[in-house]
Amino acid sequence: MPFGRRRNRIDRSLRERGVPPEPQVREREETATSGPWDEADAPEDGRPRVDLGSLRLPAAAGMELRVDVNAQQQVVGASLRAGDSLLQLSVFAAPRAGGLWDEVRAELMRGASGQGGRLTEVDGPFGRELVGSILVAAPPQQGETGAPKPVRRPARFLGVDGPRWFLRGMISGSAASTPEAAAPLEAAFRSVVVVRGAQPMPVREQLPLTLPPQAAQQVARRQAAGQGARPAARRPAAPPAAPPPVAAPPAAAPVAPPASPVAPSASPVAPSASPVAPSASPVAPPPAAPPAAPPTEPPPTEPAPTEPPTEPRNAG
Repeated sequence: MPFGRRRNRIDRSLRERGVPPEPQVREREETATSGPWDEADAPEDGRPRVDLGSLRLPAAAGMELRVDVNAQQQVVGASLRAGDSLLQLSVFAAPRAGGLWDEVRAELMRGASGQGGRLTEVDGPFGRELVGSILVAAPPQQGETGAPKPVRRPARFLGVDGPRWFLRGMISGSAASTPEAAAPLEAAFRSVVVVRGAQPMPVREQLPLTLPPQAAQQVARRQAAGQGARPAARRPAAPPAAPPPVAAPPAAAPVAPPASPVAPSASPVAPSASPVAPSASPVAPPPAAPPAAPPTEPPPTEPAPTEPPTEPRNAG
């Protein structure tokens, strides 16, 4: 007789004699985390965060938040700037079992090697990460003709697998190689909250982002005034008393959203009319370190890479 049926018979005889059954406690394995956070586990720390839909990014003094919108007013990227360093963030649908960061790390390393860069896997504050250098297109100079020549830049890739989501961050500038410069961006990455939502999405599909309400209203007013939409919206990360105006480059070059988690997020500023052609590698070059002062020329951009050779899987 199967063991399960015999146990049920014993339990029934105990109940018939009025003996209460022993409580059965099923222990659930929980993974402790200090951030980034899923919406269900987000701490009540009172820290202000900017709501971008699937991402809630921390607002901190001395740090600038930029959101990128295309001509259709779709948010296609978000980044945080601290000094001359940049943290670009993207969030994607992932399988319930997790493990997407393991796949993406391998693809990033292969892609960087194929482009002449080099990434090494190391232990970091968020688990396994990639550090090294990759080739990027230098910002076009005035009067320069032809394709920009690639230059080598330090880069650092962070990844976190959450419940049905995968968050990827790419650090460029001095923070990619200097721990002191990386500290504020690491703290910001740790404070990110991901809102996955219940809707089923293919694995590796980017989760939808939205403009903050104040910025969306400003864009709507600009459109009503006949000024048209601009690809990038910029606002300070520190919570101001009143929302600052949305400063953005012209609408001539909308940014296309990344297609996969191995593609770095859209550039913090819309690229020029002739962006660097995307490479065949799944690793796209990071931006050059942006200046500390407001940029007077378009910061470098990250071309969208080729789709990874992975058929979409239902994330459920």
